[in-house]
Amino acid sequence: MVVGSLAAAGPATASAAATPSVHHGTVSSHLPLFGHPMIRAGHGTQPLIRGGVHNASTTSSNWSGYAASGGTYTSVSASWTQPSVTCSGSKAQYSAFWVGLDGYSSQSVEQDGTEADCSGGSPVYDAWYEMYPSAPVNFPNTVRPGDHMSASVTYNGGSSYTLKISDSTEGWNQSTNQSLSGAPNSSAEVIVEAPCCTVLGGPLQLAHFSPTSFTSSTVDGSAIGNFNPTEITMVGNNGDKDSISALSGGTNFTATWLASK
Repeated sequence: MVVGSLAAAGPATASAAATPSVHHGTVSSHLPLFGHPMIRAGHGTQPLIRGGVHNASTTSSNWSGYAASGGTYTSVSASWTQPSVTCSGSKAQYSAFWVGLDGYSSQSVEQDGTEADCSGGSPVYDAWYEMYPSAPVNFPNTVRPGDHMSASVTYNGGSSYTLKISDSTEGWNQSTNQSLSGAPNSSAEVIVEAPCCTVLGGPLQLAHFSPTSFTSSTVDGSAIGNFNPTEITMVGNNGDKDSISALSGGTNFTATWLASK
Protein backbone atom coordinates (compact mmCIF):
# COMPACT_ATOMS: atom_id res chain seq x y z
CA MET A 1 0.00 0.00 0.00
CA VAL A 2 1.35 3.41 -0.94
CA VAL A 3 0.44 6.16 1.49
CA GLY A 4 -1.60 9.00 0.08
CA SER A 5 -2.08 7.72 -3.47
CA LEU A 6 -5.44 7.02 -5.08
CA ALA A 7 -5.02 5.86 -8.66
CA ALA A 8 -7.72 6.22 -11.29
CA ALA A 9 -8.95 3.27 -13.31
CA GLY A 10 -6.30 2.12 -15.72
CA PRO A 11 -4.86 -0.84 -17.59
CA ALA A 12 -4.73 -4.29 -16.02
CA THR A 13 -1.17 -3.86 -14.84
CA ALA A 14 0.50 -2.85 -11.60
CA SER A 15 3.64 -0.96 -10.75
CA ALA A 16 5.81 -0.88 -7.65
CA ALA A 17 5.89 2.39 -5.75
CA ALA A 18 9.14 4.29 -5.97
CA THR A 19 9.41 4.66 -2.21
CA PRO A 20 6.93 2.32 -0.52
CA SER A 21 6.68 2.98 3.20
CA VAL A 22 3.99 0.63 4.46
CA HIS A 23 3.98 -3.17 4.44
CA HIS A 24 1.21 -5.70 5.01
CA GLY A 25 3.48 -8.11 6.79
CA THR A 26 3.42 -11.06 9.11
CA VAL A 27 1.40 -11.20 12.29
CA SER A 28 2.81 -9.58 15.41
CA SER A 29 1.60 -11.37 18.50
CA HIS A 30 0.57 -10.52 22.01
CA LEU A 31 0.13 -13.16 24.67
CA PRO A 32 -2.36 -15.77 23.45
CA LEU A 33 -5.66 -16.17 25.25
CA PHE A 34 -5.11 -19.89 25.80
CA GLY A 35 -1.59 -19.54 27.17
CA HIS A 36 0.16 -21.42 24.38
CA PRO A 37 3.94 -21.00 24.36
CA MET A 38 5.44 -18.40 22.05
CA ILE A 39 7.91 -19.45 19.37
CA ARG A 40 9.82 -16.28 20.19
CA ALA A 41 8.91 -12.70 20.96
CA GLY A 42 8.83 -10.10 18.25
CA HIS A 43 7.48 -9.18 14.84
CA GLY A 44 6.32 -11.97 12.57
CA THR A 45 5.79 -14.63 15.23
CA GLN A 46 2.64 -16.36 16.41
CA PRO A 47 1.68 -18.56 19.36
CA LEU A 48 1.95 -22.27 18.74
CA ILE A 49 -1.52 -23.82 18.53
CA ARG A 50 -1.17 -27.33 19.84
CA GLY A 51 -3.00 -30.32 18.37
CA GLY A 52 -6.46 -30.86 19.79
CA VAL A 53 -7.19 -27.16 20.29
CA HIS A 54 -10.11 -26.27 18.04
CA ASN A 55 -11.56 -22.83 17.28
CA ALA A 56 -8.78 -21.31 19.39
CA SER A 57 -8.43 -17.58 19.91
CA THR A 58 -5.41 -15.34 20.10
CA THR A 59 -4.55 -11.65 19.94
CA SER A 60 -2.25 -9.62 17.72
CA SER A 61 -1.14 -6.01 17.55
CA ASN A 62 -1.71 -5.80 13.79
CA TRP A 63 -4.02 -8.62 12.56
CA SER A 64 -7.61 -9.66 13.18
CA GLY A 65 -9.77 -12.23 11.43
CA TYR A 66 -9.33 -15.98 10.94
CA ALA A 67 -6.27 -18.08 10.10
CA ALA A 68 -6.05 -21.77 9.25
CA SER A 69 -2.70 -23.26 10.24
CA GLY A 70 -1.03 -26.54 11.10
CA GLY A 71 -1.00 -27.90 7.55
CA THR A 72 -0.02 -27.00 4.01
CA TYR A 73 -2.43 -24.87 1.99
CA THR A 74 -2.71 -24.06 -1.71
CA SER A 75 -5.47 -21.44 -1.99
CA VAL A 76 -7.51 -18.90 -0.08
CA SER A 77 -10.33 -16.60 -1.17
CA ALA A 78 -12.99 -14.28 0.22
CA SER A 79 -15.33 -11.44 -0.69
CA TRP A 80 -16.14 -8.25 1.20
CA THR A 81 -17.79 -4.86 0.79
CA GLN A 82 -15.16 -2.14 0.74
CA PRO A 83 -15.48 -0.21 4.01
CA SER A 84 -15.44 3.54 4.36
CA VAL A 85 -13.21 5.41 6.82
CA THR A 86 -13.95 8.27 9.17
CA CYS A 87 -11.01 10.69 9.20
CA SER A 88 -10.40 13.28 11.90
CA GLY A 89 -7.47 15.65 12.09
CA SER A 90 -4.45 15.39 9.82
CA LYS A 91 -2.78 12.33 11.33
CA ALA A 92 -2.34 9.44 8.90
CA GLN A 93 -4.30 6.26 9.71
CA TYR A 94 -4.45 2.92 7.93
CA SER A 95 -6.56 -0.22 7.54
CA ALA A 96 -6.15 -3.15 5.15
CA PHE A 97 -8.51 -5.97 4.19
CA TRP A 98 -7.02 -9.00 2.50
CA VAL A 99 -6.58 -12.72 1.93
CA GLY A 100 -3.26 -14.52 1.98
CA LEU A 101 -1.11 -17.59 2.36
CA ASP A 102 1.63 -17.67 5.03
CA GLY A 103 2.45 -15.01 7.62
CA TYR A 104 0.69 -16.56 10.60
CA SER A 105 3.58 -18.87 11.43
CA SER A 106 6.18 -17.86 8.84
CA GLN A 107 8.19 -14.85 7.72
CA SER A 108 6.64 -14.54 4.24
CA VAL A 109 3.12 -13.63 3.10
CA GLU A 110 1.55 -13.89 -0.35
CA GLN A 111 -1.47 -11.58 -0.17
CA ASP A 112 -3.82 -9.17 -1.95
CA GLY A 113 -6.59 -6.86 -0.85
CA THR A 114 -7.69 -3.27 -0.37
CA GLU A 115 -6.96 -0.23 1.78
CA ALA A 116 -9.15 2.28 3.59
CA ASP A 117 -6.77 4.94 4.89
CA CYS A 118 -6.67 8.57 6.02
CA SER A 119 -4.10 10.94 4.57
CA GLY A 120 -4.15 14.64 5.46
CA GLY A 121 -7.62 14.18 6.96
CA SER A 122 -9.08 12.71 3.75
CA PRO A 123 -10.06 9.11 2.89
CA VAL A 124 -7.85 7.14 0.50
CA TYR A 125 -8.91 3.82 -1.05
CA ASP A 126 -6.92 1.44 -3.23
CA ALA A 127 -6.19 -2.19 -4.11
CA TRP A 128 -2.82 -3.93 -3.98
CA TYR A 129 -0.86 -7.16 -3.80
CA GLU A 130 2.27 -8.00 -1.85
CA MET A 131 4.76 -10.85 -1.82
CA TYR A 132 6.12 -9.95 1.61
CA PRO A 133 8.92 -9.23 2.44
CA SER A 134 9.06 -7.57 -1.01
CA ALA A 135 7.43 -4.14 -1.36
CA PRO A 136 3.68 -3.82 -1.90
CA VAL A 137 2.40 -3.04 -5.39
CA ASN A 138 -0.70 -0.92 -6.02
CA PHE A 139 -3.15 -1.69 -8.78
CA PRO A 140 -4.15 1.44 -10.75
CA ASN A 141 -7.90 0.88 -10.47
CA THR A 142 -10.49 2.94 -8.61
CA VAL A 143 -11.83 1.56 -5.32
CA ARG A 144 -14.76 3.25 -3.57
CA PRO A 145 -16.62 2.55 -0.31
CA GLY A 146 -19.44 0.09 -0.87
CA ASP A 147 -17.71 -1.66 -3.79
CA HIS A 148 -18.03 -5.44 -3.82
CA MET A 149 -14.53 -6.93 -3.71
CA SER A 150 -13.34 -10.51 -4.20
CA ALA A 151 -9.76 -11.72 -3.85
CA SER A 152 -7.82 -14.96 -3.99
CA VAL A 153 -4.27 -16.29 -3.71
CA THR A 154 -3.36 -19.64 -5.30
CA TYR A 155 -0.14 -21.60 -5.05
CA ASN A 156 0.65 -23.17 -8.44
CA GLY A 157 3.63 -25.31 -7.41
CA GLY A 158 7.33 -24.59 -7.37
CA SER A 159 7.71 -20.91 -6.53
CA SER A 160 4.66 -19.72 -8.51
CA TYR A 161 1.58 -17.91 -7.14
CA THR A 162 -1.44 -16.34 -8.81
CA LEU A 163 -3.06 -13.39 -7.03
CA LYS A 164 -6.45 -12.16 -8.22
CA ILE A 165 -8.67 -9.32 -7.08
CA SER A 166 -11.85 -7.92 -8.62
CA ASP A 167 -14.27 -5.07 -8.04
CA SER A 168 -17.61 -6.05 -9.53
CA THR A 169 -19.09 -2.64 -8.72
CA GLU A 170 -16.46 -0.71 -10.69
CA GLY A 171 -16.19 -3.52 -13.24
CA TRP A 172 -12.50 -4.38 -13.12
CA ASN A 173 -10.41 -7.51 -12.55
CA GLN A 174 -6.72 -7.92 -11.86
CA SER A 175 -4.58 -11.07 -11.98
CA THR A 176 -0.84 -11.34 -11.53
CA ASN A 177 1.56 -14.28 -11.44
CA GLN A 178 4.41 -13.88 -8.97
CA SER A 179 7.31 -15.99 -7.71
CA LEU A 180 8.56 -16.53 -4.19
CA SER A 181 11.02 -19.28 -3.38
CA GLY A 182 10.88 -21.22 -0.15
CA ALA A 183 7.51 -20.05 1.16
CA PRO A 184 6.08 -22.86 3.33
CA ASN A 185 2.36 -22.29 2.58
CA SER A 186 1.84 -23.03 6.26
CA SER A 187 -1.26 -20.90 6.82
CA ALA A 188 -4.22 -19.39 5.01
CA GLU A 189 -6.02 -16.35 6.38
CA VAL A 190 -8.69 -13.68 5.87
CA ILE A 191 -7.52 -10.57 7.67
CA VAL A 192 -8.14 -6.98 8.73
CA GLU A 193 -4.80 -5.30 9.43
CA ALA A 194 -3.20 -2.20 10.81
CA PRO A 195 -0.35 -2.14 8.26
CA CYS A 196 3.09 -2.24 9.73
CA CYS A 197 6.25 -0.43 8.86
CA THR A 198 9.31 -2.20 10.22
CA VAL A 199 11.27 1.06 10.14
CA LEU A 200 8.85 2.45 12.71
CA GLY A 201 9.04 -0.73 14.74
CA GLY A 202 5.33 -1.49 15.05
CA PRO A 203 1.83 -1.25 13.57
CA LEU A 204 0.61 2.11 12.31
CA GLN A 205 -2.52 3.73 13.73
CA LEU A 206 -5.64 1.81 12.76
CA ALA A 207 -8.12 3.87 10.73
CA HIS A 208 -11.74 4.11 11.86
CA PHE A 209 -13.25 1.75 9.26
CA SER A 210 -16.95 0.97 8.94
CA PRO A 211 -18.12 -2.54 9.96
CA THR A 212 -16.77 -4.95 7.35
CA SER A 213 -18.40 -8.26 6.51
CA PHE A 214 -16.36 -10.99 4.84
CA THR A 215 -18.27 -13.68 2.96
CA SER A 216 -17.41 -16.85 1.05
CA SER A 217 -14.14 -17.29 2.96
CA THR A 218 -12.61 -20.50 1.66
CA VAL A 219 -9.34 -22.42 1.98
CA ASP A 220 -8.41 -25.04 -0.61
CA GLY A 221 -11.93 -24.72 -2.01
CA SER A 222 -13.66 -25.50 1.29
CA ALA A 223 -15.17 -23.27 3.98
CA ILE A 224 -12.45 -21.83 6.21
CA GLY A 225 -14.48 -23.03 9.20
CA ASN A 226 -13.75 -26.62 8.20
CA PHE A 227 -10.10 -26.07 9.14
CA ASN A 228 -10.74 -25.12 12.78
CA PRO A 229 -9.21 -21.69 12.20
CA THR A 230 -7.83 -19.51 14.96
CA GLU A 231 -9.83 -16.36 15.65
CA ILE A 232 -7.52 -13.35 15.93
CA THR A 233 -8.42 -10.09 17.69
CA MET A 234 -6.35 -6.93 17.22
CA VAL A 235 -5.37 -5.31 20.52
CA GLY A 236 -3.39 -2.27 21.60
CA ASN A 237 -1.89 -1.09 24.85
CA ASN A 238 -5.29 0.01 26.13
CA GLY A 239 -7.57 -2.74 24.89
CA ASP A 240 -9.12 -4.21 21.75
CA LYS A 241 -8.84 -2.29 18.49
CA ASP A 242 -11.69 -4.20 16.87
CA SER A 243 -14.05 -7.10 17.41
CA ILE A 244 -14.43 -10.21 15.27
CA SER A 245 -17.72 -12.06 15.10
CA ALA A 246 -18.05 -15.82 15.19
CA LEU A 247 -18.01 -17.56 11.81
CA SER A 248 -21.46 -17.94 10.26
CA GLY A 249 -21.93 -20.86 7.91
CA GLY A 250 -18.23 -21.54 8.19
CA THR A 251 -17.38 -18.72 5.77
CA ASN A 252 -18.77 -15.38 6.96
CA PHE A 253 -17.75 -12.95 9.71
CA THR A 254 -17.78 -9.23 10.52
CA ALA A 255 -14.97 -7.00 11.79
CA THR A 256 -16.03 -3.93 13.77
CA TRP A 257 -13.66 -1.08 14.64
CA LEU A 258 -13.51 -0.20 18.33
CA ALA A 259 -10.60 2.19 18.82
CA SER A 260 -7.19 3.30 17.54
CA LYS A 261 -5.38 1.99 20.60
